[in-house]
Amino acid sequence: MKLLVTGGLGFIGSNFILKVLEENTDIQITNVDAELAGSNKKNLSSVEKNKNYEFIKGNITNRRLMEKLITNCDSVINFAAESFVDRSIYEADPFLVSNIRGAFTILDIITKQKKQMIQISTDEIFGSILNGNADEGSKFNPSNPYAATKASAELLVDSYHKTFDSNVIITRCTNNFGPRQFPEKLIPKIILLAKLDKNIPIYGNGKNIRDWIYVDEHCDAIFRVLMKGKSGQSYNISGNTEISNLQITNYILEKMNKSKDLIKFVDDRPGHDFRYSLDSTKISNELGWKNKLSFEEGLEQTIEWYQKNSEVYDSISPKILQTDTPWR
Repeated sequence: MKLLVTGGLGFIGSNFILKVLEENTDIQITNVDAELAGSNKKNLSSVEKNKNYEFIKGNITNRRLMEKLITNCDSVINFAAESFVDRSIYEADPFLVSNIRGAFTILDIITKQKKQMIQISTDEIFGSILNGNADEGSKFNPSNPYAATKASAELLVDSYHKTFDSNVIITRCTNNFGPRQFPEKLIPKIILLAKLDKNIPIYGNGKNIRDWIYVDEHCDAIFRVLMKGKSGQSYNISGNTEISNLQITNYILEKMNKSKDLIKFVDDRPGHDFRYSLDSTKISNELGWKNKLSFEEGLEQTIEWYQKNSEVYDSISPKILQTDTPWR
């Protein structure tokens, strides 16, 4: 099997590539990445010489390039996206280009070439869930530009399946954490700031709740969808671990033997959803996937990884860690 992975230098994409290459010797992966914010070539330094891996620098909006790459693959897994909500509030345009135009470019080409596309989406399309959890049929209710672009991409994907019978599948996941995550995101930012004994900014009162999943578990679910998923379907992927931002911060500080005095409450961002929650019964019943790793085990592994691999982020601008409210 030949896979084209887009955005493979990013957090989830790089972990997916490493997992697939480690566990399968008969799968070839071409990784196309524009090396924009969130990309890090060091994430995949260990497989640069792997005979089953190839890296191409390029943007998914480049139709000529994508036509050539898709011609030589069986399936496209589209991880490529602008994904930091705060930056979408500050400047939405790059999100529209990557998350909508980029997804459309891939979608249109795989339809004409009769290939498969797996669109990686997010629980944020459903907006804040006050009670219960969202299943695959729940109403879209995005609250920020990032979520709106991902919902738009889903609507395009679904429309192409209905109109052209395109071979497409959508996966939606809850909040990921683990190794190789860009430090503008909550958990790596907490770990790296705590290591430096710097103040840790927490939005509002810190009570916003997210459903967390270790990235390797998410990658396992995506691979299961690749192997067994049905065209035209969507699958929710959940870690079934709902915890507030403040609880996570306190847990990490405790594990790192750091003072809770490092916590600094700052102005909340606009449109900040209070709670996300997904029902992943469908992927469990139909494809046999279940989350295996507990949140506590995953977080301990994550803290250990960042403490041992901080040099991976030495070249990243200090501004990313020092900015309390990047949405301004």
